Amino acid sequence: MKHAMKIAVAADNAGVALKNELRDLLRADGRIAEVRDLGVPDAADDRAYPLLGIAAAEAVAAGEVERALLVCGTGIGMCISANKVPGVRATVAHDSYSAERSVKSNDCQVLTMGARVIGPELAKRIVTEWIGHVFDPESASAAKVARISDYEQA
Repeated sequence: MKHAMKIAVAADNAGVALKNELRDLLRADGRIAEVRDLGVPDAADDRAYPLLGIAAAEAVAAGEVERALLVCGTGIGMCISANKVPGVRATVAHDSYSAERSVKSNDCQVLTMGARVIGPELAKRIVTEWIGHVFDPESASAAKVARISDYEQA
């Protein structure tokens, strides 16, 4: 069996309620070894999403966690922030197919969601599926992902 995954989660105050539900779901999943909650703890904490998204993406880039799940109002701000960290590929996804292809075709390590866009039950289903997907380095997409990495390193 594959090793259990480590995941970071983070949200701003617009996404904290959904982040907390998803964090608890992940902590109860046997495929997950550790869920590192980088904040915010509650809606009273008004730290801006870029600080949180970048911190989580840096944990991915440093190899401290394999993946990150980020939540803000739309998922867009968190996605943009995470993608600024070299070596990180983040996507917004609110449907199963996009979440699946983000990993299988694009080797994304970060999934972002918008608490104002998706309901909690659908978000839980997508996250549960997402953690089961793996990138195939022998796939036809691998060369395309390598081009992105090469550009980023140039």
